[in-house]
Amino acid sequence: MKLSRQFTVFGSAIFCVVIFSLYLMLDHLQLDHTKSPNNGGDKLQNGQLSILQDKIDRLERLLSENNEIIANIRDSVINLKESVKDGRGGLDGGNMSQGPYLELLASPPLVLPIDSQDCQFATREFSKPADGVQLLDVYDLLTFDNHDGGVWKQGFDITYQENEWDSEPLQVFVVPHSHNDPGWLKTFDDYYRDQTQHILNNIVVKLHEDSRRKMIWSEISYFSKWWDNIDNQKRDAVKSLFEQGQLEITTGGWVMPDEANSHYFALIDQLLEGHQWLERNVGVKPQTGWAVDPFGHSPTQAYLLKQAGLANMLIQRVHYSVKKHFASQKTLEFFWRQNWDPASSTDILCHMMPFYSYDVPHTCGPDPKICCQFDFKRLPGGRVSCPWRVPPQPITDGNVQQRVQMLLDQYRKKSKLFRTKVVMVPLGDDFRYAEALEWDQQFQNYQKLFDYMNSHPELHVKAQFGTITDYFNALRKSAIDPGHASASLPVVSGDFFTYADRDDHYWSGYFTSRPFYKRLDRVLESHLRAAEILYSLTLANIQRFGKLNDFPAVENNRLLTEARRNLGLFQHHDAITGTGKDMVVIDYGTRCHSDMDTLINHELKYFSPRSVVVYNPTEQDRTSVVTVYVNTPHVCVITDHGHPVPAQVSAVWDDSTTASTELSFVAQVPALGLGLYQLSTAVSGGAETAEYVFLRQGGELSVNMKHFTVNIPQDASTPLSIHNPHIQIWSSPTTGLMERLKLKENGSEHQIKVEFAWYGTTSNRDKSGAYLFLPDGEAKMYSPARSPVIRVTKGSVFSEITTTFDHVTHTLRLYNVQGVEGQAVEICNLVDIRREFNHEIAMRLASDVDSKDRFFTDLNGFQIQPRRTMAKLPLQANFYPMTSMAYIQDPGTRLTLLTAQSLGSASLVSGQLEVIMDRRLNQDDNRGLGQGVLDNKVTPSTFRLLLEKRDGGGPSDEAALILHRKGFDCAFSNRNTGLLCATTQGKIHTEKLFSELRFQSIIPVSLTLMHTTEGGSSKEEIRLKPMEISTYRVQLT
Repeated sequence: MKLSRQFTVFGSAIFCVVIFSLYLMLDHLQLDHTKSPNNGGDKLQNGQLSILQDKIDRLERLLSENNEIIANIRDSVINLKESVKDGRGGLDGGNMSQGPYLELLASPPLVLPIDSQDCQFATREFSKPADGVQLLDVYDLLTFDNHDGGVWKQGFDITYQENEWDSEPLQVFVVPHSHNDPGWLKTFDDYYRDQTQHILNNIVVKLHEDSRRKMIWSEISYFSKWWDNIDNQKRDAVKSLFEQGQLEITTGGWVMPDEANSHYFALIDQLLEGHQWLERNVGVKPQTGWAVDPFGHSPTQAYLLKQAGLANMLIQRVHYSVKKHFASQKTLEFFWRQNWDPASSTDILCHMMPFYSYDVPHTCGPDPKICCQFDFKRLPGGRVSCPWRVPPQPITDGNVQQRVQMLLDQYRKKSKLFRTKVVMVPLGDDFRYAEALEWDQQFQNYQKLFDYMNSHPELHVKAQFGTITDYFNALRKSAIDPGHASASLPVVSGDFFTYADRDDHYWSGYFTSRPFYKRLDRVLESHLRAAEILYSLTLANIQRFGKLNDFPAVENNRLLTEARRNLGLFQHHDAITGTGKDMVVIDYGTRCHSDMDTLINHELKYFSPRSVVVYNPTEQDRTSVVTVYVNTPHVCVITDHGHPVPAQVSAVWDDSTTASTELSFVAQVPALGLGLYQLSTAVSGGAETAEYVFLRQGGELSVNMKHFTVNIPQDASTPLSIHNPHIQIWSSPTTGLMERLKLKENGSEHQIKVEFAWYGTTSNRDKSGAYLFLPDGEAKMYSPARSPVIRVTKGSVFSEITTTFDHVTHTLRLYNVQGVEGQAVEICNLVDIRREFNHEIAMRLASDVDSKDRFFTDLNGFQIQPRRTMAKLPLQANFYPMTSMAYIQDPGTRLTLLTAQSLGSASLVSGQLEVIMDRRLNQDDNRGLGQGVLDNKVTPSTFRLLLEKRDGGGPSDEAALILHRKGFDCAFSNRNTGLLCATTQGKIHTEKLFSELRFQSIIPVSLTLMHTTEGGSSKEEIRLKPMEISTYRVQLT
């Protein structure tokens, strides 16, 4: 509709309103003499005057209301005019609190204006500089064999020439460290009491004894607890160690977080909490990340560290084949760049440790038997010994030369895996340096070795204790080519999942282990984020109006800080991963649950029981379905302005056939806004009640419920179906599982089948456990022992199909609302495998999407990582972490599974997506935990399934250049043709085609760009034969 026509319509509306209002006024002003009997002069006069006064009052009110109506229409016209000017073409739904409640179920879809430049990101290829490494390509190259490499079992033999360091001596930085898990085999508090506080106390004493000693520390959760319990004198001593460079804080996060399951909101929170604590208390700014124990590494963490101001980072747990390849190519030190970065703004210098572990036997060099002899905590008589049965020896004047030669040989061999003559050697392990004796054993013996090395120039080595940043500073100095600005180190893009430490032992089990707690983590995270935003906005407004006494700011800040720290603690790589002892997991869960109760109770205590307050913590207006329990089906919902809200009363099922009552209504809340809704009892005209159909093949059904319409059909062979304005789904009448989906927008139907399957564990000695996924082959289809009960719900707000199996209660739900929530199928699986033995249950989506061997998973809810299912890898290697989503696609369709909790996912067959939902494992997998996973709980796993049609995704950065050389008959005159051109014998010089643009690339292709032509073409010249048409893919710059 054109602008003039719109103004005409609204002008007519204004005229009609004015005329109708005047009619109402005149009607009210008429004096009804039949209803006003004449009882005398004064009475009549007074009565008429009274009536007239009432009429005048009513007239004033009507005029006021009329003015409001006209003002609202005027504002609507102005808004329409502005929207047309802006090119929006549609009316803004507005803030619910500013007018009548919108009819959300019937509101028209909005088409958002999109700038073409905003579509370019998705069309770019992943970053791969000329000298760079893309990990997807590395996986293509590797054979993933596991040949015996000699003393370095997973590597190769390393040799060197004695004179290699004559011109430039080897620099060795030995970095003492103590890895302190904030919970694993013991709880956080128990570890602190028994070990960590003693380690930190020893740091202060032992580093002050010798200024050459160095130490690094990572976990601020422990450090802050210790700091709160020491006196000012000791605090000053710690600060002096920081100032002197003897003690360094690495990473500075609350914990050393898991990088597979943690959402990037939580990663930022725990990093922010640690850094802010450091800034407030010790004034230290971390420069280097240290991640020796997370089970695989994500580029999201690298990016967050870069954005937090860190310049360097170290990683350890990477697939042994990838480590071997990087070592052979001397790419263990690299700049880690984000896939989506076309330049170098996200680069962070990264060191990958080359060997099996971060303990002393696997850090000094390739031979653990030799390196273990230089872990002086293992001296004879101690509690720890060397597995290779050759113990360390105390360093004396009599053996120092021989011991130096042994150790220096390992240092030199290790240095051959890198591009510079700077080598870093960690010296530590889990909870090391808790006793003063170990400090003396390690530091005194190593100092004797260093003194000997440094006093013998013929050895061409300089060895010392150092912090990790000392090492990186030396590396940067050595890696920069003289006279060049660019580093000689490679650039790497991609992620380091899935981790394997040996053989086919892939650590893909922890992607799912203890899913109940993974879900609890995400729920607490959402409540905490909402509460923090509310707190900040509330505090700012209270300060603005000077009413600080009306708000418990200090107490609320304390509660938020406690919740943030407990959530941060749960991001630890043995917490959210589900790889702690049972009692430790309970401790984490108790902390998280207590914080969630605190947050919710503080939110609710300011409102009456019949009020529902809905908060939208996102930056966009949101329409969503909210569900609350009610004790009566006769209920209605109104806004704080008194406008009715679409609502539906449904049954809450205690089991498959008995129920209580819940209320679902459509809430619309502005960005960062609150919506207040009132619930009240309604005799009539309240919320609509849902209708139910029950089915069960070959079994009797007895349904016990009031207030609802229930139908149990005799013929249960017809496919089940539910729909909303956007989609329709069909399910099997036997299983209730989805089989087909139709998009109403274009009428296209797709096969999408939901299936369930079991994985067992291998019969080999090593079996699946909390960390490892070692299946006994391909999954076996889930086959329930008895026919399931199927329940179909149909209502005005949502419809759903629920199937109750023995181990899973599966629900497919469609919401009758606009937006993404209405365009997706909500899937909820309530899983209970508490009676199983060594079983893992998976949900599989089998579709007609031609995805081949490609699929995509997110990394930490922050970015998307392409995946490739590889037949050369075992089944468990093709599972990857799915923090918030996974999808498959073909040129026309994308099928996305969004998840409310992090789980392991795969696409083992073209068109399929598979998710492991829970694991029950009866044995340890020999990775240190010492137990299986047997504390399973009834766990809800919630998903959204979204089917989208692809429309090309925006303009390409390439163009099609189609050239045609005409065939001329030169027997005719070419005079006065008006053409300003000449023949060129079919030669075209590309630089002359366009006056200002140049060709960045020219690729010969078939006419419709589907095939690349062999032979190629020069950028400078194109040649055509007479009548020939040639097509090229070109990029102009």
